[in-house]
Formats: sequence, structure tokens, C-alpha cells
Amino acid sequence: MAPTDDYAPSSCFGNFFSFKKKQQSTRSSRSVPAARTQPAAPSYYPATSEKLPAYDECVSKAFEQLDVKGDSEVERIVANAIDNVSDELRTISLDLHEHMETGMKEFHAHKVLTDYLESKGFIVTRHAYGMETAFTAEYSNGPGKRIGLCSEYDGLPGLGQACGHNLIAISGVATAIGVKAVLESGKASGKVILFGTPAEELSIGKIILVQKRAIQDNVDVALMLHPAAYHAERGAMIAIHDVRLEFFGKASHASAAPWEGINALDAMVQVWNSISMMRQQLLPTDRVHGIVTDGGKAPNVIPDYTSAFFFVRTTKFNQIGRLMHKMEECFKAAALATGCEVKWTWREIGVTKDVVANDPMADVYQRYMEKHGIQFPTPAEQAATGGGSTDFGNISYEVPSLHPMFGIHTTAANHTIQFVEAAKTEVAHKDAILASKGLTVTAVEVLRNDTLYERIQADFKKIKN
Repeated sequence: MAPTDDYAPSSCFGNFFSFKKKQQSTRSSRSVPAARTQPAAPSYYPATSEKLPAYDECVSKAFEQLDVKGDSEVERIVANAIDNVSDELRTISLDLHEHMETGMKEFHAHKVLTDYLESKGFIVTRHAYGMETAFTAEYSNGPGKRIGLCSEYDGLPGLGQACGHNLIAISGVATAIGVKAVLESGKASGKVILFGTPAEELSIGKIILVQKRAIQDNVDVALMLHPAAYHAERGAMIAIHDVRLEFFGKASHASAAPWEGINALDAMVQVWNSISMMRQQLLPTDRVHGIVTDGGKAPNVIPDYTSAFFFVRTTKFNQIGRLMHKMEECFKAAALATGCEVKWTWREIGVTKDVVANDPMADVYQRYMEKHGIQFPTPAEQAATGGGSTDFGNISYEVPSLHPMFGIHTTAANHTIQFVEAAKTEVAHKDAILASKGLTVTAVEVLRNDTLYERIQADFKKIKN
């Protein structure tokens, strides 16, 4: 799919905040080491008088049911495999950070990553699924489940790697290498596929993969990582859609004969005011935001054309239609009030869906990371922090999925120049390596543990139903 100038960043952490508050004392306590703690998201939920079991107790009982014992030998294989390539991955990460490329134009990143993966023994397919900068890297050893992983590598124009996609790129590679090492050891059998997914900031790459059934026909689960200001094993990402709006009026001299004109700017102002009033009746979790892309050409001419670009977001993708209808009514009303013609165009590729985290996989990841000193907000706190969007959400509605966020020792929000700087630090690289080990252990547990896999599928079916 060729890139066009019409696309604008509509996903990832485009509307995401970093959270600087310390964890509240009312939060469920967790017995974890003090090292490597990160700022946690604040709670938006009132304290309850109901006495609930401690969080650790709930997790322990869940793991007893899942029969997730952990295997120190497997964890050693994973750690050694990833540590052995850590310096090489650091070099790749800095390269991608320095040579940032925007969506569907990531030619350098495509070459660097595919050449490296091929050198590590993966079967690589370049320019996969009709996208010049997409790829797959596969390794299999015997029958078994199929693990899907994702790497991202595009950046933001004018900012750079402001969402840390250089770290996402190497975390996908590291996880694939770790799973491959376990498969080679004979401790598990099955397949791992790393998808190189371009244009995440445009919410394109993974949606195309889903449309072409690259995910549904080739993997049983999908996992990836994302850097942020704090850790969240169930990182909340919400659904997003976008619309381009145009009004067509009639030009005339703004002073000599304004009555001869039909003011397209008046129509746009009417839309703006209508949306502002509409927000009072929206859910607290709904979002509508946009910009005027053309407001006229000269102050002494009644504008005969104006245009705007809006995003609408809801916590679940099946709620988007409600906001679409409200927006369209605002458009029609403004056209009627001003006498303008109106045209609106919703994004052709469709809705970017919310991310649905698979609870059993999230628990495995969390358990590994907490063993290494990482603290997580409670699930309720994580659910309250959603604001960003990602095309991985579309994958999460097709196969059981996990999209944890890992803290990189910063308080900066994603999509800021401060986060660009944080994404290239040595400590951020170490954070990415640790999170990659946690994701690898999770993937390997899926390969090895049939009971866990049954729970994963049962949890996923709740979404379908």
C-alpha cells in the first residue's frame, strides 16, 4: 500500500499521558523487590469497603489452576540467548533511532532487520504481504503451537522515535531469538514468526496483515512490547477512527458583496461549536479531537472551501458507530444552516480496534517481571489509563494477544521530544532486554503448557461471544 500525505499519526500514544503520581497507599499491596521500580499510573477508582483478597493471593491461586510452575532451565536458555545478542541489538536500536523513517518508507530499517534475522538462522520473507517494508522471519522445530510476534520501526515526522519504536523493533527480534533458542534446545516444539509491521503510527501495517489473513492463518497467539513511562502487563489501548470533512460554498468579496457569498468557514465554525456542545453528552471515556486543515485563503474573500480532520475514540471498537453518527449529524446541520455543500470521508482502511489483553498470558508475563523487581499498577488502574491507540488492537480480536508496556526510566509522555531522548538511553535498552525475556518466557510457556493454552483460548472466546 503506497503512503499518501493524507495519512496522519492516528495511533500508538498520540493522546497518551505519562503518569507521575506515586502509587496510592490504598492500592493492593504486592510483595516485590524494591529494585527497578517505575512510576505507576494513578487510581481513578474510589476505595471500596468490601474486603477483597490480596492481589498476590489471587495471582497465586490462578497460577495453581494454570499449572504454571516455571522452568529455571528454560529461563536460563532464554536469558543466555538474549544476553548474547544484547550488544548487537543495542547497535541496531541506535541505528534505527538515528535514521528514523516514517510509515511505509522504512527501507533502511527493513534492510537492517531482515539481514540481521537472516544471519541468525531465520527464514526471512522480505516485502511481505504487498508492503515494501514489511517482512516475516520464521523458525520451526517440530509440530506444535505457533507464536506470532511483532516489531515496529517507523517514527514520527518532526519528532523522530518519539514512541520508542527502535526499542519495539529490537524487543521483537530479541523475543524471536529467545523462543528459537528454546526450540533448538528441545525444551519445546512448534514455530515462531516475527512480523515486521510498518506504519504503526499511521495505523496501517497490522490492519493490512489482518485483512490478508496473515495472522489468522499462521499463528495461534500474538505478542509484542511497547515502551512507556511505566510498566503495565495489560496496557490499555482504545479504538480510533478518523474522518476528513469538507465544506463547499461560494466566494465573494467579503466587504463589497458579502451577501453574494456562501461562507464555508461559517460551516466549519458551526461544526466546531456543535462538537464542543456534543461533548457534554458523550461518555467520559469518549474522545473527539481534530484540526482545521484549510480555513480559507484571504481575509477579504468569503471562503468557498474549508476542510478539517477529526479523530474519534472509544474504549471499545463496537462503540465507534455511536460517535460516527453524532459527528455526521453535526456535519449535516452545519451545511443546512449555512447553505454549503458538505462531504465527509471516513478512513478507508477502517477502524483501529482497541487492544484486548489475554489475561492468562498477562499473568505469566507479570509473574516473571515481578520476580525481577518490577511493580505493576492494579488491573483496574491500568484500565483507567487508556488514551492511546495501536493497530495491534485489530490483531487482538483475531487471536489471543498480549501487548505489555515496559517502563524505560522516564516520566516523559510518549510522542514528546523528551521521550525521543529517553528511547536511546542505555537504561532504556536494559529495560527492553528484561521485558523481552519476560515476553519470551510467556511465549515458551504457551508452547509447553497445554493447560495454560486451554485457558488462553477460553479467555479469548469471551471476546468473540
